[in-house]
Amino acid sequence: MKNRKLWLLGSLVIFIAALTLLFTGSPVLDRSMSKTANIPWGTLITWLGMISLPLSLYLSAKKLRRPVSKIQKYLSLILKALIFLAILWVPICYLLAGNIAFNFSSGEGFQGGQTAMKWFWRYSYGIPIATIVLFLLYWIARFFKK
Repeated sequence: MKNRKLWLLGSLVIFIAALTLLFTGSPVLDRSMSKTANIPWGTLITWLGMISLPLSLYLSAKKLRRPVSKIQKYLSLILKALIFLAILWVPICYLLAGNIAFNFSSGEGFQGGQTAMKWFWRYSYGIPIATIVLFLLYWIARFFKK
């Protein structure tokens, strides 16, 4: 099996596992990774799932890895930006929440407040939604090309 196919398989397994754990509300998500650090497993699992969705699309679509047409070049560029934003999900969300568990209070400041929470949810939902929209646009473009 080629190296790319192994990465694709691993990425799909991670995405499906993360999605399953998130949708079922598994208690694993709330458990701390260690006794000294208050980092919940849910942060790491969500982060890996967030990265694996656009990465799976990138690894599975040859025309997005090596674009030929102008639309494929734009879609490839957007997909690479989504992968980059997914990698930055934890640092950016940490700056929004002020903690690694991403708990928001009703404080008056921006960090950890309600406005930051709205941006956290926009960012967290934006990456997977944008990836799905990009996937649909890619397939629509392929359909019209034929």
